Amino acid sequence: MTGEPVRVGVSIPPAGFKSREEADAYVNAAATGGLDHMITSDHVAFQGGQGRDGLMTMAWLAGLHPTIGLYIGVYLLALRHPVAVARQVSTLAEDAPGRLTLGIGVGGEDRHEMESVGVDPATRGRRTDEALDVLLPLLDGTTVNHDGEFYQVPNTSIRPEPDPPVVVTVGGRSTAAIQRAGTRGQGWLASWCSPDRFAAGVALAEEAAMSAGRTDVNWRHGYQVWVGLGDTPEEGAGLLGPSMESFYGAPFSAFERYSPVGTPSEIAGWLTPFVDTGAVDLNLAPVAGTASEAIAGIAEVKRLLKR
Repeated sequence: MTGEPVRVGVSIPPAGFKSREEADAYVNAAATGGLDHMITSDHVAFQGGQGRDGLMTMAWLAGLHPTIGLYIGVYLLALRHPVAVARQVSTLAEDAPGRLTLGIGVGGEDRHEMESVGVDPATRGRRTDEALDVLLPLLDGTTVNHDGEFYQVPNTSIRPEPDPPVVVTVGGRSTAAIQRAGTRGQGWLASWCSPDRFAAGVALAEEAAMSAGRTDVNWRHGYQVWVGLGDTPEEGAGLLGPSMESFYGAPFSAFERYSPVGTPSEIAGWLTPFVDTGAVDLNLAPVAGTASEAIAGIAEVKRLLKR
C-alpha cells in the first residue's frame, strides 16, 4: 500500500470527438466531476492506419481545461527518437506544468506499425530500454553523451527541463516490462491481469528497483482497463463488447475476463483489490449509453473508491 489517495482518470471516447465543442464538454465534465486526469493511447499507423499521436492529443486536451491531469497510456517510445520526444515533453510540460504522466510501452499488437517506421518488432524491448536511458536523463536536465545500439546522442541537452518533473511509468504485461518499470520508471501500469498478478508485478517492480539501487522511488503503480457501464452487468457487456471488438478487431470473449461491467458500485468492487495491492492510478476507458453517462459513472466509481 502506498498510502496515497487513488487517482481516477477517464479516456477519451474510442471513436474520438466529432467537434471541438464535444471535446470541450467532455473534458470539462470530467474535471467538474472530480476526475483526476484524461487518458489517451498512442499509435502511429495501427491496424491499417488508425490511431492518434499521444503527445499531440494531450497538447490539445491541455488547452481545453487549465488543471486536469494528462496521462498517456501508453506511448510507443521505440517508434520515435528519444531526443525529439524529450523536446516534445519539455514543451508540453512548460505549457502545462505538473500535469503530464508519460506511460511508456513497447506495443507489438500490430507488428506492421513498427515496420512502417523502420523498426524491427523483435528489437522493441531493447530499443525502449535504450530510449529511456536517453530520455530520462534529458528530462532531468542532464547533458547526454550516448553511443548505443540504436541511438547516437552526442553532447545533447534539452532546456528547460520539466519543473516539476514529469512522472514516467512503464506499461506491459510481461516480466520484462515489469522489470523495466522497476529499473527505469516510477510505476508499473498494468492491464489485462488479475489482482494476484498485479500484486506480484508490483512486488517484482519494487524488487527490481531495489536491486538497481533505486531506493527512493515515489511509486505511481496503476491499472488500465475498459469498463462497460449499465444498470446490469448484461447491459454493460452489451455496450462494451461491440466497442472493443471494433477497436481491437477481435471477439469480446478475448477481453471479457478482464473487463468489468455493470453499475459504478459493481465496477468499483471489481477494482478495489487492485487499489488494495498498490494501484494509485486507475485509467478507465468507459463505454456507456451516452458520453455524459460515461463521465458520471466513472465519477461515481471514484467516489466509491475514495479513502
